[in-house]
Amino acid sequence: MTDNHVDSGPPRRAGRGGLLRDRDFRLLWIGETTSKFGSSVSRIAIPLVAVVTLDASTFMVSVLAAVTWLPWLLVGLPAGAWVDRLSSRRVMLVCNAVSLISFLSVPVAAWLGVQTIGHLMVAALAAGTAAVFFETAYQVYLPSLVRPDDLAEGNAKLQGSAAAADIAGPGAGGLISQTLGAVWGLFADALSFLVSTVCLLSIRHPGGRKKASARSNTRLRQEIAEGLRFVIGDPYLRVFTVYGAAANLALNGFTAVLVVFMVRELGVSAGAAGVAMAGISVGGVLGATVAPWVIRRFGSARGLLLGQLAMPFALLIPMAGAGIGLLLVVLGGLMISLGVMIGNVIKGSFRQAYCPRKMLGRVVVSMQFLNYGAIPVGALLGGAMSTAFGLRTTVWVTAGAFALTSLILVFSPIRRNRDLPTASADQLPSAVPVRSDPVS
Repeated sequence: MTDNHVDSGPPRRAGRGGLLRDRDFRLLWIGETTSKFGSSVSRIAIPLVAVVTLDASTFMVSVLAAVTWLPWLLVGLPAGAWVDRLSSRRVMLVCNAVSLISFLSVPVAAWLGVQTIGHLMVAALAAGTAAVFFETAYQVYLPSLVRPDDLAEGNAKLQGSAAAADIAGPGAGGLISQTLGAVWGLFADALSFLVSTVCLLSIRHPGGRKKASARSNTRLRQEIAEGLRFVIGDPYLRVFTVYGAAANLALNGFTAVLVVFMVRELGVSAGAAGVAMAGISVGGVLGATVAPWVIRRFGSARGLLLGQLAMPFALLIPMAGAGIGLLLVVLGGLMISLGVMIGNVIKGSFRQAYCPRKMLGRVVVSMQFLNYGAIPVGALLGGAMSTAFGLRTTVWVTAGAFALTSLILVFSPIRRNRDLPTASADQLPSAVPVRSDPVS
């Protein structure tokens, strides 16, 4: 196998109604939306299982959050090289099967009376490892289904529906936790992976096929180094990587303990915590909805900087109190979600169109190795700080640090351009062009 992409190219741009009129994209969209809904249920169900069912400490909850993202540090870099060698869709199917079994094992263990925090961590670690490969393969697979000028629309639709699922998911997770028990939220997540698998199997466009060549014998270490060199040598990818790592480190310092903060510091119920998390996710829907308009109106580079204006609202979260004071958590989180989503749509579309298709998987994981690798570090930092200094102090410090990370983008080369540069997906850019024309 090799990293040379061989297919007939992405389908013709959908007509009136956008990409949802295209059958293959619609199936991917349905599967991913359902899977994201399940994941959003688990996002509140997992800490609730730890806190309510297993009576875990705040630090143990933060360790549990860290374990979910730890695989990005452990297998992130080789995952990109492996995905570049394999069929993207096949990788995604295997990952869905691993996640389904992992999350299904938790309610089964509870039913058998053998549920432990250790088992919950193993399940989270296995699903997190599968997520590394799935996320990488997904980034490579999408450009095979849509044309480059449709990537922004495709990413906006996929991330927008994921954000919409995040609205319903935490509320559903909180309701399930109160009525049936938190472990059954993980059962719902397992079913969502089954739906995603059926949708992937139903897609007609092969996408992600590879053909054999001498390149298949290239050493894995050399392939990883090639992706790292490309990211380090590119001024835009380098800035995005540094910013993503810094932002995720600070962001997860308080999001890892946010459910514990609401339950133990503000005294809210599991259901109310779920509703608050759902309200926060509204910002993601708004961000995905306005992102294409922001790109057209202001340009991709300026739009990315405009999204950063929402980040200082993170400081509202530590100001929250009991009762109506919970609204400050919702408003602060909503604005963060709005800004992050605009940035994710812009950066994701830029990377998929800009990077060479044959090494896109390696470029993705070279960036995410630090971006997502910072998440478990931030989660552990948040848990340790909460144990030493208290929950509210931890949220104050990490929220303030998160707001300051926007300065990395503000003082980068991005500020000089209206739009981010573009390059052929099949060629390594010899130089980074500066564009001032609107993004189509």
